[in-house]
Amino acid sequence: MEKTLKQQPANIVKVVLFGPESTGKTTLSQHLARHYNTVWVPEYARQYLQKKWNNERKTCEHDDLIPIAYGQIKLENKLVKKADRVLICDTDLLETKVYSEEYYGGYVEDILDKAALENQYDLYLLTYIDTPWEADDLRDRPEQRLEMFKAFEKALIKYNRPYILLKGDVKTRMQLATHAIDKIINSQQNLDRFSKQITK
Repeated sequence: MEKTLKQQPANIVKVVLFGPESTGKTTLSQHLARHYNTVWVPEYARQYLQKKWNNERKTCEHDDLIPIAYGQIKLENKLVKKADRVLICDTDLLETKVYSEEYYGGYVEDILDKAALENQYDLYLLTYIDTPWEADDLRDRPEQRLEMFKAFEKALIKYNRPYILLKGDVKTRMQLATHAIDKIINSQQNLDRFSKQITK
């Protein structure tokens, strides 16, 4: 198991898909990875909790959150080495923190809380709830989509995370997302060129 919840350092743009369940995060992650010819980090919680459901017919419990967090960072740290310019993350530990707060009366394990606030990303893509609800074994709050959306947006604002809101169909969301990501890539490239000129 990963022995840390810290990110591996990497000189690339890190983007997080962030928001309630069934709002198109995985679809957008895949599209963005293809667009930038890079890799994307799946949501570890999905495979972890699906396996638990298949074996035990149990859904997520509080004790599952730390193993999920370790699994998520292990995936991210593995795939960041394969990324080209941009790493697309289907989730991050701040999302796990929000779920912990919303599902377990505001309680978050200290180790998760600390890592969620320390790990850094260049951009969050906050997905709105204007996508159809798709039920599965793990999704459980179709009637609280707006409440959950507000909790995610509140966290981004509270912790001063850079984000844009994505609404509309996949094409519209892709246009908004790629425009924002391209600006960050171009800004970093200009900074790198400037740094090289200074060091000459």
